[in-house]
Amino acid sequence: MASLSLSSSLALPPLPSEPRKLSSETSIHGSLKPILVSGSPTTFVSAPNRRIVALGDLHGDLVQARSALRMAGVLSSDGQDMWTGGDSVLVQVGDILDRGEDEIAILSLLRSLGIQAEGNGGAVFQVNGNHETMNVEGDFRYVDPGAFEECLDFFEYLGECEEEWDGAFAGWISLSERRKEARQRLHNSWGPWSVVRRQKGVMARLALFRPGGPLACELAQNPVVLKVDDWIFCHGGLLPHHVAYGIERMNREVSQWMKGSPQNDNNEPALPFTAIRGYDSVVWNRLYSRDVDDMEDYRNHQIRSVLEETLQALGAKAMVVGHTPQMSGINCKYSCSVWCVDVGMSSGVLNSRPETSLVIAIELHPLPMRHPHQFYSWEADNKQLAKASLVVLHGPLPCCVVGASTDPIRPLHLLR
Repeated sequence: MASLSLSSSLALPPLPSEPRKLSSETSIHGSLKPILVSGSPTTFVSAPNRRIVALGDLHGDLVQARSALRMAGVLSSDGQDMWTGGDSVLVQVGDILDRGEDEIAILSLLRSLGIQAEGNGGAVFQVNGNHETMNVEGDFRYVDPGAFEECLDFFEYLGECEEEWDGAFAGWISLSERRKEARQRLHNSWGPWSVVRRQKGVMARLALFRPGGPLACELAQNPVVLKVDDWIFCHGGLLPHHVAYGIERMNREVSQWMKGSPQNDNNEPALPFTAIRGYDSVVWNRLYSRDVDDMEDYRNHQIRSVLEETLQALGAKAMVVGHTPQMSGINCKYSCSVWCVDVGMSSGVLNSRPETSLVIAIELHPLPMRHPHQFYSWEADNKQLAKASLVVLHGPLPCCVVGASTDPIRPLHLLR
């Protein structure tokens, strides 16, 4: 069997240092201030007067990911994968990996959109979820068979690519579908060689996602907790003891572990337990995303107190989480102090379609008011969304919501 090795000329990106502007002055329109970020990886973001969109778990489903991004108004509908969000800020809350076969393509798409967004005064951020950390640990229980093949294709692509990492990684989205189609055409003719190819796919995934591997280093640029203005974004949920431990410290430890940086006495990467292990860790916690109707009043009161303590400690007004699929679509709990944005849209989870009245993205900052108290609908431009309408509320309230509804004049949720 041929050995797998990465080109030594492929330079991986260093993590940035302290407070810096994300957008150049020339990309800022009018009097809009630049986006400022700090932390390594980015932990705090100041995005004054920006439209902020939160996107839930994607789990390897590129078709649904694109549909959600188009509904949110940040992705072109012409198939060119162009950023159309202007100076908007997009935050994806983790779990891009597992259960689907286009994981690396989605990661590449978000990287490409991030580069384009910065040129327009906007930004794209991701936080790591439990499935990202599981893969860096080598836990492949939930990997789709097609994802192993994507890993092998991507691994071979890196060996052929003469660009540095940033260009090579962002460019994968433009090639991935063609390679996938070619692979599917050959699939029936592989015969016994398909077993060998699958073994090579597992080896490729191990090499890509192991601590210090190329994709692990890419994930290391993302935090597990992100604060954008007065909003907290994390995959599972933040608790008071996480805040006491320090969110910058957690982000740094997870990043160093993913990069393979030695942290313990044995000169090995130390597992960041507080952030990624245990039912109450940041990426696994489900305290805030469970159905409140199933709990006693006293329990809800306890959770509300924990949530208030957490938010007050960070000077935040609300938290946005994924991780737990919401059968009723995106919703808010505890007086809208928590927004749950995982709708199980991936075909590997619930295969929830935007036309089923599920909200796909929420806007956390106000858009310019045009006609107060009115709802506007746009017919979806994707055939899969033909039965849906995109509903946006413009008005004097502090924010608005983007979603899908078969009733274009009915508000889905209102964030106060």
